Amino acid sequence: MKILTTTSATLLIGFALAGNAATIEMEVNGLVCAFCAQGIEKKLRAFPATSDVVVSLEERLVAVSTKDGQDISDDELRRALTDAGYTVMGIRREAESIDAVRDRLKEASH
Repeated sequence: MKILTTTSATLLIGFALAGNAATIEMEVNGLVCAFCAQGIEKKLRAFPATSDVVVSLEERLVAVSTKDGQDISDDELRRALTDAGYTVMGIRREAESIDAVRDRLKEASH
């Protein structure tokens, strides 16, 4: 019984973390210019839960951080980008801060 309780608690914590990841990263095809990046940023900042947005044309990456205790579903993100004419190849939720994502992207461009 103790093992079952521990396993259940671990699963609940895992689900809670998955729902409130620090950064949501999306691999996006169709990003070709600064105007694309600007449009995506504006569209994603319109979500009330959005805290910050980073768009990398070179890496085809869009990252969104959410406000504490808030979330944006994968379906909402995918729909927003698809409706704007882009193809979302993948979405992953990371514990990495959006500032760390910015730093990683800067390193990749050098």
